[in-house]
Amino acid sequence: MRKASYFSQTISLLQELHKQHPTYSIGQHLSTAFDGYGDMWGITDKEFLFALQKYQMNMELDNFPNKEEIDKIIKDAMDLDNILNENLDDGESDE
Repeated sequence: MRKASYFSQTISLLQELHKQHPTYSIGQHLSTAFDGYGDMWGITDKEFLFALQKYQMNMELDNFPNKEEIDKIIKDAMDLDNILNENLDDGESDE
């Protein structure tokens, strides 16, 4: 089976980005993805796709974990003594 062209992969990735972040315009995605690239006249389809993939990964990292997950981690950490004591009471040891 033939791999999709860089152009086709780019279009698919842009559609994914739109689904993942529907409030962002394509201009916002492109502007952010290519910030620092300078003149893009000679950029290849492969480089274009790579920049968008890198941008998408950064977007995912920026949104993970979300605020609710962070709040739960902090709450659990603040109650760590009680959690450890419950485990010890249940017969588990910390050795």
